[in-house]
Amino acid sequence: MMNGNRKRMGWIALVVVVLALVPAVAGSFTVSLLNDIGIGALVALGLVLLTGVGGATSFGQAAFVGIAAYATAWLTTTQGMSPWVGLLFALLLTGLSALAIGMLTLRLGGHFLPLSTIAWGLSIAMLFGNVDALGRHTGLSNIPALQFAGWSLADPRSMYYLIWVVVGLACLFSHNLLQSRPGRAIRGLRGGATLLASVGADAYRVRLTLFVTAALFAGLAGWLYAHMNRFVSPSPFDVRASIEYLLMAVAGGLGQLAGALVGAALVLVLKNGLQDVLPMLTQRAGQLEAVAFATLFILLLHFARGGLMGLLRRWTRRRAVTQDSSRYEAPAVEPLSHRQLPARGTQVLSVKGAVKRFGGLVAVNDVSFEVNAGEIVGLIGPNGAGKSTMFNLLTCTLPMSAGQVRFLEHDIAGMPQRQVARLGLARTFQHVKLRPHMSLLDNVALGAHSRTRSGVLKAGLRLDRTEEKQILQEAQRQLDRIGLGDRAHELAGSLPLGTQRILEIARALAADPVLLVLDEPAAGLRRKEKMALGDLLRKLREEGVTILIVEHDMDFVMKLVDRLVVMNFGSKLVEGVPSAVRADERVQAAYLGSVV
Repeated sequence: MMNGNRKRMGWIALVVVVLALVPAVAGSFTVSLLNDIGIGALVALGLVLLTGVGGATSFGQAAFVGIAAYATAWLTTTQGMSPWVGLLFALLLTGLSALAIGMLTLRLGGHFLPLSTIAWGLSIAMLFGNVDALGRHTGLSNIPALQFAGWSLADPRSMYYLIWVVVGLACLFSHNLLQSRPGRAIRGLRGGATLLASVGADAYRVRLTLFVTAALFAGLAGWLYAHMNRFVSPSPFDVRASIEYLLMAVAGGLGQLAGALVGAALVLVLKNGLQDVLPMLTQRAGQLEAVAFATLFILLLHFARGGLMGLLRRWTRRRAVTQDSSRYEAPAVEPLSHRQLPARGTQVLSVKGAVKRFGGLVAVNDVSFEVNAGEIVGLIGPNGAGKSTMFNLLTCTLPMSAGQVRFLEHDIAGMPQRQVARLGLARTFQHVKLRPHMSLLDNVALGAHSRTRSGVLKAGLRLDRTEEKQILQEAQRQLDRIGLGDRAHELAGSLPLGTQRILEIARALAADPVLLVLDEPAAGLRRKEKMALGDLLRKLREEGVTILIVEHDMDFVMKLVDRLVVMNFGSKLVEGVPSAVRADERVQAAYLGSVV
């Protein structure tokens, strides 16, 4: 891992040196083009975070560029204010606009969200052209140039350094963000709202925060655009411009921060080249330019969905000799605070008269049982018995139709799943929900989300260093606990199914739970993997962890649990110790056949 970091830092240093020397050797046209590339890269960087990492497609980022550009243009031209005050005003107005738009649209799922971004992208650009105070379609001119310490930045070469310093800082902020507590939640968005809720995070709030962050990057770009060109009009901020920004992110690589820079350079260089060449070939250069970009987009989707950086990453991976699988090593810090576990035998979970109806179907019918601290309880039954529905009621993934569920004296029926997780109820999933492109360490660290508080701003500015060390130290401790401590930096997607299930348990343990609820953890495992899982769960019981396991593998459950609750046709059939349940004729008839 150290060698990889050194190579990465070497490449970054080389890029910085080259960019710093460009104005000394390049002509005015090249410098102006690089200024445009820097501004485009800022918007594309926000799209890499929002669309590439967070999974929310936006066709309206140019509108946020326009809001900021018009905000600073209006303030500096009509009110005579400083452009630096214009920066604050532009970011404030852009952030508030993004917050309002996000609150209205981000709850939309599927294709409705991208369609809504097209709608507000069109309406905001149209608004610019119909407001007298904003110059209508003629726009605003005579925007003052930036001044810094008495030095005018009116010249493109002077503006060049400001633009690329801002781009560099934005990239550093984004990198720090993704390697932090809120960054892991952002990377977990593609795993679904249920995954994030299971670790105490609110997917909607995470997505809204990310949406505003991406809009603020676009706002920075708009402020730079206005004071670089010193003129704004509606046309550069319409939906066509938004599609161009999205194309930059896709062309460079939606999964890579560097893809924003590469994509912006590719699209704008190609656009300038086409504008020079096409008029020589045809009188319909404008239409053919659109066709050329559409063709590029289709080719990228067919042959390089990961963009140019994705191709580069695949190429370098083929040549990688070894994969780093080292431990996380850092100076020890004060560990995260731990919950006081209830004394053995204390009631942890109480279910009374639980009912769940789906229309006329009663999936769970008047089920009651208890789970006490320090024991392993199994919830079993044949297919269709209602186990999974009961599991979803306990974890508040589904609302109850009737009945009561109390956890640590809290009535959790109807409570949001993330709040239940924060109380100390951690879960795994029947179908493993890990983030395959995140390391084992980061997947487990995600489980500690509810135990820490750092937000986007602290993370991006690296003001969360102590807390981040605490989180990673805790994640390494849980990996050691399950026997995967020496593989901390491997990607979770490279693990076999059995190891992935154990890794999910480590993520749940990172939440410092009172009750661990496991959904068919032995499903799909080989015999040796089941034995290892059983040993791990017994070890956790000895350490004071209370476990409720929903499972269909009778041989595995009978050798593991202290008590069993058997369900059949949605109702509780019997409850007791494994030997008594095995001998019960009703259980034999429903599930075990002739086993005695």
